[in-house]
Amino acid sequence: MAGQSKENTRYVGDTVAHDDDTIDFEIIELLFFAYRDFTSDPDAILEKSGFGRAHHRVVHFVDREPGMTVANLLETLKITKQSLARVLKQLIDSGYIRQVTGPEDRRQRMLYTTEEGQALARALAEPQSRRIADALAKTGPGARETIKRFLACMKNGAGD
Repeated sequence: MAGQSKENTRYVGDTVAHDDDTIDFEIIELLFFAYRDFTSDPDAILEKSGFGRAHHRVVHFVDREPGMTVANLLETLKITKQSLARVLKQLIDSGYIRQVTGPEDRRQRMLYTTEEGQALARALAEPQSRRIADALAKTGPGARETIKRFLACMKNGAGD
């Protein structure tokens, strides 16, 4: 894989630094390539509607948690209100998400996928689910739990 040479040098300011095998380039690159391929099928579906990965994340999490508030979605996605507002408006205007005023707090906005939104969420998740199932089938018994633990540990704040 790229970047695996023991003679690898890099320049930091005016000094030369030598890689000392503490950087796991192999896993880093596998994660890059896996993410590229994992998102490629949904990207192609989203592109037909003029949507991108931000739209995918919103549709996914709103579909997984009907009634999720905008505040909770902001916290889940770790994005700014401004970023979410643009994406959410497009999804609402396109009929994929509906927004409902909170029953107790009229300032609260609860989000739901429409039938079209649910269909889009499923269409985006199906190729990803197939890719995961195919990879798990090739990794052997117990792999799913190990991979879940690994990915959970990769999240910021995991195990804190």
